[in-house]
Amino acid sequence: MKRIAQRFGDDHLALATGKCGGFRDTLLVRNFETIINSEMSVSSELYPQGEHNEDDLVMISALQHYLFCPRRCALVHIEQQWQENRLTAEGRILHERVHGGGRESRRTLRVEYDVPIRSLRLGLIGRADIVEFHRQDDGPWQPLPVEYKRGRPKKDDIDRVQLCAQAICLEEMLDCVVPEGALYYGLKKRRTTVVFDAGLRDKTVQTAAELHALLAKGRTPPPQYDKRCESCSFLPLCLPRVATRKQVGTYLRRMVRT
Repeated sequence: MKRIAQRFGDDHLALATGKCGGFRDTLLVRNFETIINSEMSVSSELYPQGEHNEDDLVMISALQHYLFCPRRCALVHIEQQWQENRLTAEGRILHERVHGGGRESRRTLRVEYDVPIRSLRLGLIGRADIVEFHRQDDGPWQPLPVEYKRGRPKKDDIDRVQLCAQAICLEEMLDCVVPEGALYYGLKKRRTTVVFDAGLRDKTVQTAAELHALLAKGRTPPPQYDKRCESCSFLPLCLPRVATRKQVGTYLRRMVRT
């Protein structure tokens, strides 16, 4: 419990337990342990009882690392390595700006920045850049997670899986359904709506399971070079061209000929 509180700090705004339909000003508290210690109402129909305990929780951002490259994920979360380049630095600065937003409140919209979230079912923990609460015509407040990215919309599901994981966290914490969210891309300066359909939810659950299996093994996978490696900040550390057997064999044969 203390480990979780230390990750977020003892004086940080956090979502308190409660149903989406019962959103009030008092839904926000300043101690994340309130969420953990309170009698949370998690929907057993949406998700069964959590499979993970607090010590098993992995950062949500690890999903993105894993889908991009399992080796990169292992370098970060098993070997505790980190390499930064221009792209990662720009992304970090963008998130820092968003997280400093504080709170906004209007008659039909409440906006919370840098919101601590977690899911025992997926075994994930992290922060949502933004969670908007939209008042519905029939009274309830509908949460909508918004994730900020520095680049452009991607053809793959990497960003969408990360956002879907945030939605599942909110559903567990608030006992409600979060049908959609949004990705904001800095280069395009516009939102992309993401619908959390059955296919995306299944992929998110499967990715979380594969992530935990990778970390449980405690072994870093061997490198496999492809074009994505050239934009990866870990390229100087990973050396995928050199480390593959085929490349090493080719290198040695060339050295023998010269």
